[in-house]
Amino acid sequence: MGFEWAVALRFLREGGMQTLMIVAGTTIGIAVIVFITGFLGDLQRDLIRRTLGVQAHIVIRPAEEVARPLRGAPAAAALPQVQARAQRLRSVDQWQALLPALAATPGIRAISPIAAGPGIITRGDANKTVTIMGIVPAGYIEVTHFNDNIVAGELRLDPGDVLIGTDMAKDLGVGVGDKVRLSTPTSPGDAYQVRGIYDLGMRNLNRAYAYVGLAPAQAMHALPGGVSSVELSVDDLFGAEALAARLRPGMPHEVESWMHSNPQLLAGLNNQTVMTILIRFFLALVVAIGVSSVLVVAVVQKTKEIGILRAMGASRGRIMRVFLLQGALIGASGAVVGCAAGYALTFVMSNILRSSDGTRLFAARLDPQLYLYTLLAAVVLGLVAAMMPARRAARLDPAQAIRI
Repeated sequence: MGFEWAVALRFLREGGMQTLMIVAGTTIGIAVIVFITGFLGDLQRDLIRRTLGVQAHIVIRPAEEVARPLRGAPAAAALPQVQARAQRLRSVDQWQALLPALAATPGIRAISPIAAGPGIITRGDANKTVTIMGIVPAGYIEVTHFNDNIVAGELRLDPGDVLIGTDMAKDLGVGVGDKVRLSTPTSPGDAYQVRGIYDLGMRNLNRAYAYVGLAPAQAMHALPGGVSSVELSVDDLFGAEALAARLRPGMPHEVESWMHSNPQLLAGLNNQTVMTILIRFFLALVVAIGVSSVLVVAVVQKTKEIGILRAMGASRGRIMRVFLLQGALIGASGAVVGCAAGYALTFVMSNILRSSDGTRLFAARLDPQLYLYTLLAAVVLGLVAAMMPARRAARLDPAQAIRI
């Protein structure tokens, strides 16, 4: 391959500005591909983190109660209309026995039992409706990373402690250490001390939940020893629905993944992925056309040189490999510089774009796998783009080429 490398490098050097321009074009195209891939990927991860950061990936809850006809009742006894049954707060049947089986299921990362139901939080003359969530903090933060959202106080739920949102705290005029009263339709309630204040980034969520220990919540919701749901986090976020489908046949409960409960979010993420793929495809196509057109011009410019090489004994295969090497070298050099430029652009944008609270919208990160795949794809793209010019050069007749 020494002959092919020497000739390919010499042809590229002699190309001068032409070679420089095509390498620059390739660099810009690959830099944009790397930037879009990294930028949209980081934005997508941030969106998922903010949206699903305090939401379980899979939720197991009691199946809905439905009206069923009496066994053996005659058809004439059936009512023409059946009113849907009101759904009462019930416990997941045999939930303690369910936990070991779930923990042994591949793909499930963490499990958290929840006792949740409607309630009222009161401070003086102010009262607000709220969902009272009974949790075990150690398990809950493994599922939702809720501890990252504590902005005041601490995530500790001793008997008599409660965690409320920032907007709820403002509405009630309370802070860490103050007392509030929690009550439910099945319990007159009791006084609780605000142990911590959280911020989920959305006002309606900051007003929606009050967190207490699991045992107090079970007592308030009339669920002695029971839980209203079992929440799971999984290793593969986008494989949550497939895992939920595997769990459904083995239990008499409702198993719902985040993909089923957030269809609009899933559709948005899928559409974003499709648009990213289309943009990358057309950018790669433009780069390939540019490389191919430049090498076609190079074949025309180097016709005499190719004819001389053929007359001196260079085979068609060697001539073809010369131009294939040129395409691969253009792709590789453009990929190396383009990856660096793409990361630099992503880093700059990560410092410019800010969320509503002033924090970075996303953090740029080095992704060696992305850069490796980009380099390999650029080399393959260069080889494919050089295929037609290389075949044209290899088919040149030496006698005719020298006379031109």
